[in-house]
Amino acid sequence: MVTGLLLMAGFVLLLAAVVIGAVMVAEAFGKQIIAEEIVLYSLPEALDGFRILFISDIHRRTLPAAMLSSLGHVDAVFLGGDLTERNSPLERLRMNMKLVTSIAPTYAVHGNHDYRADIGKVDDIIHSSGAVLLRDRNTVIEHGGGQLWLTGVDFPATGGKKGYAPLPPLPPGSEGSCRIILVHDPLWLSERGPQPANLILAGHTHGGQVVLPFIGHGHVDNFYRTYNAGWYEWPQVGAAGARAQLLISRGFGTAHLPLRWGSPAEMHVLTLRCPQD
Repeated sequence: MVTGLLLMAGFVLLLAAVVIGAVMVAEAFGKQIIAEEIVLYSLPEALDGFRILFISDIHRRTLPAAMLSSLGHVDAVFLGGDLTERNSPLERLRMNMKLVTSIAPTYAVHGNHDYRADIGKVDDIIHSSGAVLLRDRNTVIEHGGGQLWLTGVDFPATGGKKGYAPLPPLPPGSEGSCRIILVHDPLWLSERGPQPANLILAGHTHGGQVVLPFIGHGHVDNFYRTYNAGWYEWPQVGAAGARAQLLISRGFGTAHLPLRWGSPAEMHVLTLRCPQD
C-alpha cells in the first residue's frame, strides 16, 4: 500500500515537472507582439502615427519572418542589443538582420552578449545589412517633413556595467527636440538623474525570465527589483515635473537556458502619437 502511494506520488511529481517544463519552453519560444500607442508631447505633427518595431535580446533565436512581414507598414526598426551571443551561428544573425532591414530602416545598439561573441564579425554583419549601429551617437530620423532624434547608448566593452561613455549632446539648435534613447541595459539609468529624452527603450532584464510564485524574479541588483519589465516613468530634463516614458522589454530570446516562466517572450510595435488638444 505504502509502495503504491509512493509510486503514485512520484508519477504525479514527474508529470507536474513535465508539464511545467513544457510551459517554460513554450513561453521561451513564444511569438508575442505587443502593439501600443505612445503619446510624446514634443513629437512633431508630421510624425504622428510613426510606427516603430522594437526588438531586444534576440540571442540565439530566429526571428519569425511570416509574422514580421505581416505587420503592415513600419517606419523604423530599433534593436535593443544582444542580437546574438557566444557560439550562436553568425549565419542566423545574418538572416535576422536581412529580415529586419527589409522591413524598415534599422537602428541597433550593442548588448553585453554581443561583446561576448566575435564582435568584429558581428559588427560586419550589422553594417553589411544596411542597419545603423549607434555607438554613443545620435542620428536624426526624418519623416514627412518632421524629425526626431535617436540616441544609441553603447554597452561598455570594458569597465563593467557602469563604464558608460557620456550621453552625446544633440547639435546646437536641437534642444527641446523630440528624442528617443535606445540602451540595452536600463541599469544605465541607475546613476543618472533626469534625462534629455521623451522616450527611453531598454531590454536586458528578460523580465526576470523565470519568475517564481511568492519568490518573484531573481535579479540581484535592487534597481531591477523596481525597474524590471514594462512601462515606467523617469525624470526628464526640462520643465519641472516633466517625465520621460521608459519601456523595458522582456525580450525575444533567452539568456542561458531556453526557459521562461511568468515572463513570456515579446517584441513591440510602438505607434507614436501627438497629444490631443
